[in-house]
Amino acid sequence: MRKYITLFFSATLFLFSCKGTKGPNGVINHDQMVSLLTEVHLVDGRSYGNNQMQDSLIKYGTVRYEAVFKRFHTDSAEFRKSLKYYSTQPVELQKMYDQILINLKKKADSLNSLQHVADSIRRKQTKKNALPQ
Repeated sequence: MRKYITLFFSATLFLFSCKGTKGPNGVINHDQMVSLLTEVHLVDGRSYGNNQMQDSLIKYGTVRYEAVFKRFHTDSAEFRKSLKYYSTQPVELQKMYDQILINLKKKADSLNSLQHVADSIRRKQTKKNALPQ
């Protein structure tokens, strides 16, 4: 009988100690949260770069965030719940922010290469217009 009791408590302990990999209901999955946070940080950067009054930042910033949430089929409440959940998982959150930094760097590199092409075209046109005909 003692063997069965030990087996029962061992199995019970094992089942309750296993941590599920899936987060609670209503939490945005890892990949979608990375993309969403990337876009949220881009909106933050756009808002930060503008020298506007506080009222207009709130007005236009809210519209921009709502557009991002709509594009990802979520809302601010689900976003806050997910961010709160991931903040309790520091290793997971660090992995997410590592990927976010990579995404932002790719976007910056893409914009820099487009700017370089535009500058090259502008220089060629300036040279062409400066030559006597």
